[in-house]
Amino acid sequence: MLHFLQTLDRRWIFLLMALAVLIPLLVEVRFPEIPTAIVRDAFDEIEKLPRGSTVLMAFDFDPGSEGELQPMANALTRHVAEKELVAIYLTTWETGLRSPQKAVELLRQEYPHLQYGKDYVNLGFRAGRDTLIKLMKENLRQAYDKDVNGTPLDDMPATRPVKSAKNVDLIVCIGAGTPGAKEWVQYVATPLNKPLVVGTTGVQTPMFYPYVPRPMRGMLGAIKGASEYEELLNTAYPKVAERPSAHDGRKRMAPQMFAHLLMVLLIVLGNVITWISRKAPAA
Repeated sequence: MLHFLQTLDRRWIFLLMALAVLIPLLVEVRFPEIPTAIVRDAFDEIEKLPRGSTVLMAFDFDPGSEGELQPMANALTRHVAEKELVAIYLTTWETGLRSPQKAVELLRQEYPHLQYGKDYVNLGFRAGRDTLIKLMKENLRQAYDKDVNGTPLDDMPATRPVKSAKNVDLIVCIGAGTPGAKEWVQYVATPLNKPLVVGTTGVQTPMFYPYVPRPMRGMLGAIKGASEYEELLNTAYPKVAERPSAHDGRKRMAPQMFAHLLMVLLIVLGNVITWISRKAPAA
């Protein structure tokens, strides 16, 4: 048995990992979510905004991080739409163009009564990275003078009164790196004392805890944070819960858990095999 485990073809391990991910997805295994305080604070920050408030939505991530961050971006987009807030989407990443566009497509499909240019706008991408964020603190027109369709900001009701980040009621940043949440904290939220809600990848989450509760009012950490936010949103708005796509975060929790359990089991098994082999008498 020991020899069999020591010489086991690694392709069997790959197969086990594939099954650990696929089976929970196919049978739609779901576990109950108990939202943490930091996610509930993020939810409450949007929930308390009055109708017509303006939210700046910075989706600073690329397709490589979509699996972790897109579910939370979708949940936040739905929440803003349910509250009938004005959403201004943008990205400071040259590889992040499709994230704001996905938000616009979601709004067109699920909230057809909302009007582009009045209820939401996609500013797309502009070069500048950190400098772009600094510009938006003082003058939005120096960073973005038109939307992705070439329409001047002064020609759209959603952006006409927004001269800078000072004129928005809340900033939301879903970020996977630099520039991202840290830059919004340093260059905009802190100097303007502007409330900020952040969504981050799992590896980034620990570094942002010191920024809570000021200036960051709440945070969604990785797919777990997205799942918790979905639970809050779907409970508060039952019509949202009826949409299959409104459960993307929760759907991904079970495969992640089973994959992690398998990894831990394999690590323990590998150490046990090594310990036994060292104790076994030499042939």
